[in-house]
Amino acid sequence: MRPFLASTSIGSVDGAVPRDVPENAPTWTARRNAARVSELAQYMLVGLFLGVVLVKSEIVSWYRIQEMFRFQAFHMYGILGSAMMTALVSVQLLQRLQARALNGERIAIPPKLLGTGRRYAIGGLIFGIGWAFTGACPGPLFVLVGSGSTAFVAVGVAALLGTWSYGYLRPRLPH
Repeated sequence: MRPFLASTSIGSVDGAVPRDVPENAPTWTARRNAARVSELAQYMLVGLFLGVVLVKSEIVSWYRIQEMFRFQAFHMYGILGSAMMTALVSVQLLQRLQARALNGERIAIPPKLLGTGRRYAIGGLIFGIGWAFTGACPGPLFVLVGSGSTAFVAVGVAALLGTWSYGYLRPRLPH
């Protein structure tokens, strides 16, 4: 007898096991989970590649970040500037070509309302203070842990706690 499964089996409408399906045939849920694992593996490979690029280009190097804040080297400014130009050109192309997502929906970027700008200034200040204390912005924290800097595990946990705290407090904050 087949164990009870949360979803119906292949070719089954009412959950009953059809007679022509072998006992060990994968269920719809099993195939879906296998697809998810395959998808996650692709994301992991892209993340691994990005991590290697970040380490090799020395973007995650505390010394390079310190050089930037002391205006001693152009390295980080060049990387940040080229990233901003790439983003600018990409967004302009998406808008002018009226690009569509894989599901056919038009990609639209809603305009930002600056308002007084206070929330951007406060958010930027908090981000900058965290960056100055840790020597790393949130994205490369995982790269630093993966490259062997295990002290950044504590920083990553603190960053996640801060993110979750904001999510909890967001309805009570002035936006």
